Amino acid sequence: MNEVFRVSIDQDLSGFTAILWQHKIPHRVLEEGDEQLLMVPYNVNADQIAQLYQLWQQGADLSGLKVQQREKPGGLQSIFKAWLTLVLIAVSVIITLMVSLGDNIQVMSWFTIVEFYVQGDKIYYPDLLTSVSGGQVWRLFTPAFMHFNLPHILFNLLWVWVVGRRIESYLGWPVLLGLFLFSALTSNIAQFWVSGPMFGGMSGFVFALLGFAWLWDRLRPAQLIGMPPALMGFMMFWLVLGFTGTLEVLGLGSVANTAHLAGLIAGLVVVPAVRLIKQ
Repeated sequence: MNEVFRVSIDQDLSGFTAILWQHKIPHRVLEEGDEQLLMVPYNVNADQIAQLYQLWQQGADLSGLKVQQREKPGGLQSIFKAWLTLVLIAVSVIITLMVSLGDNIQVMSWFTIVEFYVQGDKIYYPDLLTSVSGGQVWRLFTPAFMHFNLPHILFNLLWVWVVGRRIESYLGWPVLLGLFLFSALTSNIAQFWVSGPMFGGMSGFVFALLGFAWLWDRLRPAQLIGMPPALMGFMMFWLVLGFTGTLEVLGLGSVANTAHLAGLIAGLVVVPAVRLIKQ
């Protein structure tokens, strides 16, 4: 939603909001400190609502009120506005197919955080610093694109589309790109430190998206991404289930719990950085 104006918490807006409801203009009044914020959806002309408020204060007759609402973008326009989200999803699908859901070990070694080889029942790989200093910087990010079963990729890419698209549409693709790079970097390194190179998936990025959206909505009610608090509670419950081993017992496979936690923290950390840049 867009902010129309801010007024003192003591000012009575009920008369003006009644007029807006009478003319079926969607809006919200939020309290932030000692101020009230009038918010309208993105397809409502906020400048026109602000002008109407000034007229209302002057006692003008608004009975013949007509407010122009912007047309909501069509399907293709909405999709193109979230082009980076689509690219991340497409690359995930392509690389997951290339590694055959983890069955193609040779191809999988191209995308793991460090190159590895299997000899007998043992896995051998170099340390991370050696790999990065050798120029294989892409490996810090590519594990995020590999998935090892269908529920894994479907669950992750659903959340990438739902939450990533909102962040990209409202805050711009550079914010989403920065969030992906930072969360993939931190979650991949953290998971490698705990378990070695045999992991993959967008889960760290998904937790970063959810953490970012949740904290952003708490701190910036004037520009909501629209993350229901209950959803964050569910994801925290899911995180706890992963650390207790319950998900593996339920047959959902090995879970990169450290990547989830690192991704969540990364998403929370990015919020103040984005706020600072946008100020």
